[in-house]
Amino acid sequence: MVNNDYIERDNIRQQTLSLLELNCRIKDVICESFPDTYWLRAEMSDVRTNASSGHCYLEFIEKDPKSDQLVARARASIWAKNFRMIKPYFESQTGQLFASGLKVLVKVSVEFHELYGFSLTVLDIDPAYTLGDIVRKRMEIIHRLKEEGVFSLNKELPLPTIPQRIAVITSSTAAGYEDFLNQIFGNDRGYVFYTKLFPAVMQGEKTEESVIAALESVYANVECFDVVVIIRGGGATSDLNSFDSYLLAANCAQFPLPIITGIGHERDDTVVDMVAHTRVKTPTAAAEFLIGRMDETSTELNDIQQEICSMVSDKLQERKSDLQLLGTRLPVVVINRIEKNRSLLLSLSARFPVMASSYLKLQASQLESLQVLLKEKTSVCLDSYSRYIQMEEQFVRMASPEYILKRGYSLTLRNGQIVKDAKALHDSDKIVTRFADGDVYSSVESVSLKTETDNN
Repeated sequence: MVNNDYIERDNIRQQTLSLLELNCRIKDVICESFPDTYWLRAEMSDVRTNASSGHCYLEFIEKDPKSDQLVARARASIWAKNFRMIKPYFESQTGQLFASGLKVLVKVSVEFHELYGFSLTVLDIDPAYTLGDIVRKRMEIIHRLKEEGVFSLNKELPLPTIPQRIAVITSSTAAGYEDFLNQIFGNDRGYVFYTKLFPAVMQGEKTEESVIAALESVYANVECFDVVVIIRGGGATSDLNSFDSYLLAANCAQFPLPIITGIGHERDDTVVDMVAHTRVKTPTAAAEFLIGRMDETSTELNDIQQEICSMVSDKLQERKSDLQLLGTRLPVVVINRIEKNRSLLLSLSARFPVMASSYLKLQASQLESLQVLLKEKTSVCLDSYSRYIQMEEQFVRMASPEYILKRGYSLTLRNGQIVKDAKALHDSDKIVTRFADGDVYSSVESVSLKTETDNN
């Protein structure tokens, strides 16, 4: 039994491999299995360039299209000799920086190193594949904006007739900003403009976030501006990457002020350009556009002024002709009117004595009728008032205290005042009872008031 275990352990020791031996075998297998080069579709990640050697080190990754989770990863290298050709070629063809996040089609060789393990060596790249992916992404963004109904919102805003108050979004150090200011303030028409700079990063990873923040700052004071101008100077086409952002394009499309973009060259057309109200090729062109808008307004105002002057001149000429015609007809009209009035006066003078006599007779007759009527009315009124006075006299006489006392009633007075209620008297009060034929003086012994029962 012992001998068998020893033999078995000895066999195991003979079959044991060192790590180097195992890696060498793996290397041989990989070399035999993947002897050729292969075209690989993947996304670049963690792209780094060694400044001293010029080599480029990166990772290729693949994500699940539904969950966006990593499903594969491999290290890769582009040696300096190839990288010096691949990078500029790729960027000139695609207009994109050779950086992480891009999907690429690369020609690779599969390698396994005893010390560094599995890796891929990039030998060539096909820019057309990446360009197609970029175009696809842009089309997806455009389609999404259209589906959400915001793609043309900014274009539908009316451009102010006099766009003088301008919010400028750009880098404060950009040469394009200086060009814009020189053009806008140095216009030979003498138009007055007011500009306010909202600084933003115009290239690199922070462009999207920075420009959106600037737009939010403009929105906080939106009533102070007529238009927004987003400009940047020249540079590589790849620097325009950030202006193909969905978030930035959506913010621009829904902004409540017209946006004018001058962020690229004449051949470039970013998604932000597409959704902006007006797209021009350079900052200088943006300034010229605003000056041109002022020219249009000035021309319209001049046309209106000339039209008004022409209308006034025509109206004055028309009135002058009317006055001249009236001047020629006036003497005849006046003479006819005078003759007509003279005839009327002669007729009235002949009829006046008869009319005056008739009128006086009529008035005399009316006066006589009024005199008779006045006498009758006066007599009736006097009789009526006489009867009224007699009745009032009789009423006063019957209401007098003397008349009441003669009828058997008496008055009770205390301190010269008439006592109306028993409760006004108290024991021992001195009272005077007045009759028609004299007064009786007495003293109150007691006061007995009626209750509600007695009243009932």
